[in-house]
Amino acid sequence: FLSSVHRARFSHWFSFIMALPSFTSFLFASTLTVLTFAGMQMFKTNLASSEWMTILGGLIGSQLFVFLLTAVGNLETHMFGRNFQTKLFPEVILCLVVAMFASGLVHRVCVTTCFLFSMVAIYYINKIAASVHAPTTNPTPQVSVKTKKNR
Repeated sequence: FLSSVHRARFSHWFSFIMALPSFTSFLFASTLTVLTFAGMQMFKTNLASSEWMTILGGLIGSQLFVFLLTAVGNLETHMFGRNFQTKLFPEVILCLVVAMFASGLVHRVCVTTCFLFSMVAIYYINKIAASVHAPTTNPTPQVSVKTKKNR
């Protein structure tokens, strides 16, 4: 996490360079979504074996939520253009329901922890998106007019 000095110095990188094009990022995030879901199903008995492992199952479920939301957002960006925004309903809610359902296939406690971890994740995703995509404004200098008072 960058300080305001570093953010100002490197802000031109964030506005011009993307890590991957939208469609490539969609394919990558979709692959990670499928792999995460498959891993949750493969280790279902291990994740449901103890209290701490169910919390880990919820954490993995929230990671599934982040990957799925990234895939959906990048697909929409590829299909509808760069100015399209992912909204709370239906995209975020649908991805959250899918991730919670996948966590529910492991253990019912995983659903609750998946929801809690996903809320933390969506808060930080929103915070990062707001700082990266915030409109930049150039402050205009204030002109002060001094007048003499007559006595």
